[in-house]
Amino acid sequence: MSISNEALQKLVREIESQAIAAQQQIGLARTQMTAKQREQRLVKLTMSEMASLPDDAVVYEGVGKMYVPSPAPHDLVTYTTEACTNRGSRLRFASLPVTTLRQKLERQAHDLEGEVGKLNQRLLYLETTHKNSREHIEQMLRSQ
Repeated sequence: MSISNEALQKLVREIESQAIAAQQQIGLARTQMTAKQREQRLVKLTMSEMASLPDDAVVYEGVGKMYVPSPAPHDLVTYTTEACTNRGSRLRFASLPVTTLRQKLERQAHDLEGEVGKLNQRLLYLETTHKNSREHIEQMLRSQ
């Protein structure tokens, strides 16, 4: 079976565009995986630092800039900083028990493991797709 040169060129361009798209997706997946792994390391570091704290210790979690009802709840602490602007910005922290924060960090670590696993599977799929596309192009060129 012989394929015309025009049809062959069209097929090669289509497969090549798939390979290029897969290559771009591979870069994106690797970037996302790196970010998730960095976040995992930060969570593990925080958990290891919290291991030395007693269970009745009060810890503060940053909640960023936000509006709070007036009067502010007793478990919300506000700090004024002179960070990046001439005006002072207000950063807020919520106090919570150590056990609550540990549970939250453990859930976050578990979720991150799942996300990294999914990204790893996606990366494997994309690399296989890219490899197959390149092999098909080479095979088509060899058969010419």
